[in-house]
Amino acid sequence: MKTQEKPRIDLENRTKLEGVIPLQTPFVIFIDPADCCNFKCKFCPTGDRALMKKVGRPFSVMDFDLYKKIIDDITEFKNPIKVLRLYKDGEPLMNPRFADMIKYAKDKSCAGKIDTTTNASFLTPEKSLEIIEAGLDRMNISIEGVNSEQYQSFSRSNLDFNKLVENIRFFYKNKKQCEVLIKTNGDVLSEQDKKDFYSIFSDICDKIYIEHIMSCWPSFELDGVDVNEEVGIYGQKIKEVMVCPYVFYSISINSDGTASLCFLDWERKLIIGDAKKESLVDIWNGANMKNYQQAFLSGNRKEVPICNECGQMTHGSPDNIDAFANEILEKLEGSI
Repeated sequence: MKTQEKPRIDLENRTKLEGVIPLQTPFVIFIDPADCCNFKCKFCPTGDRALMKKVGRPFSVMDFDLYKKIIDDITEFKNPIKVLRLYKDGEPLMNPRFADMIKYAKDKSCAGKIDTTTNASFLTPEKSLEIIEAGLDRMNISIEGVNSEQYQSFSRSNLDFNKLVENIRFFYKNKKQCEVLIKTNGDVLSEQDKKDFYSIFSDICDKIYIEHIMSCWPSFELDGVDVNEEVGIYGQKIKEVMVCPYVFYSISINSDGTASLCFLDWERKLIIGDAKKESLVDIWNGANMKNYQQAFLSGNRKEVPICNECGQMTHGSPDNIDAFANEILEKLEGSI
């Protein structure tokens, strides 16, 4: 089958949030297997080691017993979640028990699908077979150049590009049910680079896409790369969404078990609970989450320091519930 040129999210078959909010069960739960990364990409705060030290965020991996407790919590929701996303701030494959994490969640039937996003630098044939056998449903692979020199410049990493391609090819050849999507940042590539990207990867993935650069990390200055001010991340028209839709269908668990309101909370300033001490059901239905939801629906997102200038709300959000804010607010308050 010919590789499809499609973005990592489904822009065509999305649930109309205004018709289902408030949700008893979140659609998506992010769990961060590792908040550390071997790359130092110019667009990512995790790549800035000095910054991580300054904000007090240790480079760590999630304890497996904590992870099992979180998955057990997820099974307490009324229905299985749609997607368990094993990814947030770091490189997931840096957790040595990543395949075990997939298998445990699969065995618990807690989610319709399990996916991840990786730079694939640790995707050896042995690791690939472990992940495939564990039952991963989708792997998004972020490519940061079309040769080793570009990786050194953009991700500040010494990477054997040909070996990377070879390892991805092995994964794709043996992937079973796992869908493979390969994406890259096109705004730092020449037209020839883009042609090379398609030529190299089109036959070893199910979907492929060239994205545009946006500033999605709140209060983080991109290092030497410019935000595309003509189109959004998926080539869509730039338009600010006032009500953040993500807080109504997703929640994020950091590697230390703290629960963040948002998957972009790299500084841990939007903490709404702690999965080590609380159940995820209680956090999802808790006052901290509801207070943020009510604030956003009341038009007060701009008063939240971390959320007021979020680039995701101009360049990246696939949903817009602004017109339904009052209606949703009434339903939310009626459910509390």
